[in-house]
Amino acid sequence: MNIFRLLADLSHLLAIIILLLKIWKTRSCAGISGKSQILFSIVYTARYLDLLTTYVSAYNTVMKVVFIVASYATVYLMYVKFRATYDHNHDTFRIEFLLIPCVILALLINREFTFLEVLWTFSIYLESVAILPQLFLVSKTGEAESITSHYLFALGSYRGLYLLNWIYRYIVEDHYELIAIIAGVVQTVLYCDFFYLYITKVLKGKKLQLPA
Repeated sequence: MNIFRLLADLSHLLAIIILLLKIWKTRSCAGISGKSQILFSIVYTARYLDLLTTYVSAYNTVMKVVFIVASYATVYLMYVKFRATYDHNHDTFRIEFLLIPCVILALLINREFTFLEVLWTFSIYLESVAILPQLFLVSKTGEAESITSHYLFALGSYRGLYLLNWIYRYIVEDHYELIAIIAGVVQTVLYCDFFYLYITKVLKGKKLQLPA
């Protein structure tokens, strides 16, 4: 544990809280991609199955359980409780084009060819692109609500901080995970355009708009 990982985890937790509060308070999931939320639930399920076999710490266990439960709660709210408000007409990204390559890549390139390691690798690859349906939705609608923008910024910050965590661990501990670093770079790059618009628009009180 180091300050960058702690801040990353807190940023991730903040993103989840913002999203759930947004849906619950407005009684609507308009502007949120259900496809991205399904992908995130798959990511956390695949990555944290080691809860059944390995204990690291109370903090580690609690955070993993929170991320899994929150991801499924979000999917439930979107597809069951507030289904009438879900924008399925614009949320049309074909997630099989992300899932299948990530499965193949995880089988071919991994740290160790074991069940849990392949699942972990698959989750890392999938998380790096899981936000694409959300960005695609924002691009199709042309704009995002401020609260949705805050959620995306917190989520993007989480990945950026995790990159700093890996840099810190390499310098201090001489340890690195090449797969996680490359996937983290890819994910952060996907957010770059959004980060720029967030800083120049949303923080100045303007609506965030992406080019269609």
